[in-house]
Amino acid sequence: MVKLHIGFDDTDSPNGGCTTYIAALLVEKLSNMNVSFMDYPSLVRLNPNVPWKTRGNGALCLRISCQENSVDKIKETVINTVEANSELDYGGTDPGVVFVHEEVPQDIMAFAKKAEQSMLTIEETLKVAKRVNAEAVGFKKGRGIIGGLAAIGEDLSGDHTFEVIAYRTPENRELPRRVQVLSVKNMDKKSDFTFNNVDPETGRVLITPRGPDPILCGIRGETPEAVKQAYEMIKIDEPVERWMIFRTNQGTDAHLRRVSAVKKIQPYNPVVAQGTVSKAPRIIQGGHVIFAIKDETGEVDCAAYEPTVTLSKIARKLMAGDVLKVYGGVRASSSEHRLTINLEKMRILELVPKVSFVNPSCPECGKRTKSMGKNQGFRCDKCGFRSSQLKKQQVNEERGLEVGLYITSPRSQRHLTKPHCRYGKEKTGVPKELIENWHYP
Repeated sequence: MVKLHIGFDDTDSPNGGCTTYIAALLVEKLSNMNVSFMDYPSLVRLNPNVPWKTRGNGALCLRISCQENSVDKIKETVINTVEANSELDYGGTDPGVVFVHEEVPQDIMAFAKKAEQSMLTIEETLKVAKRVNAEAVGFKKGRGIIGGLAAIGEDLSGDHTFEVIAYRTPENRELPRRVQVLSVKNMDKKSDFTFNNVDPETGRVLITPRGPDPILCGIRGETPEAVKQAYEMIKIDEPVERWMIFRTNQGTDAHLRRVSAVKKIQPYNPVVAQGTVSKAPRIIQGGHVIFAIKDETGEVDCAAYEPTVTLSKIARKLMAGDVLKVYGGVRASSSEHRLTINLEKMRILELVPKVSFVNPSCPECGKRTKSMGKNQGFRCDKCGFRSSQLKKQQVNEERGLEVGLYITSPRSQRHLTKPHCRYGKEKTGVPKELIENWHYP
């Protein structure tokens, strides 16, 4: 028996298709070829700020053990299935397939981390593939080779989650999804180890996508048992073609990388940066909030967009001097705006006092005095007391903010954003065995 790692990416388009669906097709086909799966299929979300991504920028990897004499047939099956199910007519769809034998080299693991946190070119990807003897097959421009190699390199031995995804039959893919809303809300109440099923502020169901792709619904959680049990609790009023459990880096903040200084922030990279609010928040058209932070090396704008809800409300209350740690993807500068961090999270570390000054109270009767003019003192209209010695009193106002972590509302969270409910549930390691019936068919 030999080990084979199969990575692939960039098969879909904004108009349809889905790389996870191809993975589900391949699992069915490979299961009939007497292979053994060493892990659940890996759904690896890469840098969400890459300009040419479609939707969630997810790459897939299948890790199998098989007879050596079946390897060529397996590779042929994979390549043909990817080609037949990719949106090749769309200009920006450039699928890639990568094969790595036996153990995954450290070079590919390091490459995977770069793909999650920065920008990579096809040229440097091919150099890495050649150096480690990975086999790469590309269609059109072959940009999917980047994701394919990265999916192989991300072994998810660090923090990870699971997702069960169900797929629609072809005749229903242009129609509204028929998943009973009440059943999803009931499942959400009973499932302690799933997350982001329902938006708590609006009640909107979050497990059903809105596009024309084959996905019917996807439920995320901490264990394969939890997501499968949750899936069995919801009620679906249309046929399900197939479903499968994936292991994934979703909800782990795997994309975020701490930068040591503001001047090191680069466009399109997801970053964690610390600084002091240097420019008070301003609200622009659409209700979006813009402010700036700085350190001794430079200054950068931060944007809390209106759909983030929680973050935009908090950002409005910030003041110059507040110390923050900000998390998000970096938008390149243009003629209309500076380099900007699009906020996913914000941790308030220190808050400056909000100070105001009020007229002093009358020392005779306690009523608030009135000014008699600049530098002329204060008088009390009630008892007639006057004094040029009284001074305005300093008052610390309530900020309406607390030190702590604030995260964008669930309905606007990215795939990789770690929600509040996952803090303290981080896990490491790979499964020793897979649960029974982790896919259908």
